[in-house]
Amino acid sequence: MWCIGALTEEYRQRMYNLLELYERPLSRAEPVICIDEKSLQLIGNSRAPLPMARHTPAKQDYEYTRNGTTNLFVAVEPRAGQRIVSVTERRGKVDFVAFIKELLIGAYAKARRVHLVLDNLNTHFKKCFDDVLGQRAATKLLRRVQFHYTPQHASWLNMAEIEIGILSRQCLDRRIASRQLLRSEVEVWQQARNALQRTIEWKFTRQDADTKLGRYYVSKLTC
Repeated sequence: MWCIGALTEEYRQRMYNLLELYERPLSRAEPVICIDEKSLQLIGNSRAPLPMARHTPAKQDYEYTRNGTTNLFVAVEPRAGQRIVSVTERRGKVDFVAFIKELLIGAYAKARRVHLVLDNLNTHFKKCFDDVLGQRAATKLLRRVQFHYTPQHASWLNMAEIEIGILSRQCLDRRIASRQLLRSEVEVWQQARNALQRTIEWKFTRQDADTKLGRYYVSKLTC
């Protein structure tokens, strides 16, 4: 199923803003952090698997048990090759605010300004911080934060989606029965990638955007 959006002036300006942001050199004072979340179903085995033996692969029954759902918040600093993943029961505004707060008072406590790249999910806006923390506390927490939002229907511009794709292939592409096991597995994966400082090389520029998408731009006069 396709979701086709109009490349309006607002779309272009948000896209240009992100592409300019991604071209900036690595800065400890002003880190660029891409954030997204992923829902995951917890799946268990209905029968104990047969372990691997000599010349025989491991086997698991095709039937499985559903053990509920969970959520993963993923924050990745593409140029630094660092990511932070949090496994939560839900992905509501309380959970999102808690995740961002932990980033700001933890790993990025010394940053002068923190650039957060987000999509347009309703829990990603300042109002949610006001609702959860109160306006005064929210303003204080976010005083160093600059939000950057993808255009509507353009979450491909958020590099956190790339990191979530890697996480899914390398760590989540199997049955994981419990939230506790998921946290353990994700922590091992995160530590290994951070130790290797696996970066994301973004090559799509404003010039590329104009070349590939220019004929679809909606002019200001028709917006």
